[in-house]
Amino acid sequence: MRIIVTLLALSLSLIHGVQAEEREQDYRQHMPLTVEGVGPWYRVELPMAVHHAARHGDLRDVRIFNAQGQAQAYALLPGRSESRDEEQEHGVRWFPLYADAQQSGVPRLRVQRSTDGTLIELTDDEPGPAQRQLRGWLLDASAIEAPLVRLNLSWSGAEEGFQRFAIEASDDLQHWRSWGEGQVARLSFADERIDQRQVELPGQRARYLRLLWHSPQQAPELDVVTLRSRSQASSPAPLVWSEPVQAHTDGEGRYAWHLPQALPLERLRITLDEPNTLAPVWIEARVGDKDAWRALASGVLYRLPQDGREVVQDELALPSWPVRQLRLKVDSRGGGLGQQAPSAAFAVRAAQLVFLARGEPPYSLAAGRSEATSAALPISTLIPDYSARRLAALPLARVDVGSARTVVESAPTVADRDWKRWGLWAVLLLGVALLAAMAASLLRRPEKD
Repeated sequence: MRIIVTLLALSLSLIHGVQAEEREQDYRQHMPLTVEGVGPWYRVELPMAVHHAARHGDLRDVRIFNAQGQAQAYALLPGRSESRDEEQEHGVRWFPLYADAQQSGVPRLRVQRSTDGTLIELTDDEPGPAQRQLRGWLLDASAIEAPLVRLNLSWSGAEEGFQRFAIEASDDLQHWRSWGEGQVARLSFADERIDQRQVELPGQRARYLRLLWHSPQQAPELDVVTLRSRSQASSPAPLVWSEPVQAHTDGEGRYAWHLPQALPLERLRITLDEPNTLAPVWIEARVGDKDAWRALASGVLYRLPQDGREVVQDELALPSWPVRQLRLKVDSRGGGLGQQAPSAAFAVRAAQLVFLARGEPPYSLAAGRSEATSAALPISTLIPDYSARRLAALPLARVDVGSARTVVESAPTVADRDWKRWGLWAVLLLGVALLAAMAASLLRRPEKD
C-alpha cells in the first residue's frame, strides 16, 4: 500500500510539473508590446494577427511574458456588445388646468386628441371665467418613448419663494398614478437670484403628466417646459479585419479560402477590382476537410455608377459560426467577378486582453501552442473593484504585428517533453498494475470460518 501511495504521489507531482511548465519558447509566435501610460494593469486590443497565430479559436493559448520570460496574470475579454445610457431633452406642450376658486379638487376636463395621442385642446367644464383659478398644468409627453428622469420648468408671474406641487402620471387621461412631489424656487438676495427649476422624476414612462400646485393662488405661469428622458443603448463590439487573402479556384467555377483556424466570422469583404460589376453570390463554409459544406450567406455584390458617383457593396454579413474553410459561388448571369480570382478580408468581433504587469519590460504577447490550456483569470479577480469605467480608463499596450517573430522548437526541447510524458504514463500504468495485483491477491485469499 505504501508503494502505491508513493507511486500516486510521484505521478501527481509529474502531472503538476508538466502542467505548471509555462515557457515562452513553447509558443510559436511572439509579438512585442508597446506600453503606454502607467500601469500596473494594461489593456491590449487583439488584432486579427493574434487570432491567426493562435491554435485555438477561443485564444486559450495566448500569453503575456516579461523580459525575464515570466508569464503574467491576465484576463481575456471576448468581443461583446457595450451598453450605455443616453439622455435626451424634449420640449413639450403644456395646457393650463383651471378649477373653481372655492374648491380645491382636481379640474374636470374635456379632452381632444389626435390619432397618435397628442393633445390638441383641453376645455374645462367649469362655467364662468370669473370663478376659475389656475390649479396646475397638464404636460403632453405622448411623443416620448423613453423613461422620464427630469422635469425642467421656467416660469414667470409668481412671487418669490418655494412652490410645491404634486406630480401625477397617466397613459389615458383617465387613470392617474402618483409620482410624488416636486418643488421649484426663486430667491433673491443682495442683487443675486437663485432659481431651482429642475425636478427629478422616477425614471418611468408616461404619456401625460399632471402638475397640481398645493397653493393654487401662487401657481406660476409657465414659459418653457422640457422633459429629459433616459434610454439604454447597446452597440456591438468593433470588428477587427484580416489582410486581404487571395482565393484559389476549385476547378468548378468556385473560389475558396482556408483560414489558419476556425474563427467565428462576422463579416466578409470581397475585393471588386473591375467597375460595373454585378454578381449574385452564395457563401458556403465548413470546419474540417471531411465536413459537409453548409450554406452561410448570400447576397449581391456590385460596383456601379449612380448619380455621378460610384456605389460599392462588397461586404456580406455572416452568422458568427466557427468556420475554417469558405467557398464562394458566383451566378454567371451577372458577368462574374472578373478574370482574376478575388481576394477577401475576414472580420471577427474585437477581443481584449488585460494583464497585470510584473517584472521588467519589455513585454511580449505569445501565441501558438496546441496543447495549451486557458490560464485566464476572471476580470473581477484580476482587477479588484472592477467596473466598466475603470476598464475603459486603463492604459493601452499595443501589439507590434510588424515585428512578430516565429520560434522553431528545438529537438532537445521536444525530446525532454516527450520523456516527461512517457515517464508519466509509465508511472500511472505501473500504479494500475499494482492495484490489479492487490485485487487479485485479495480474491484468491481463502475466507476464514
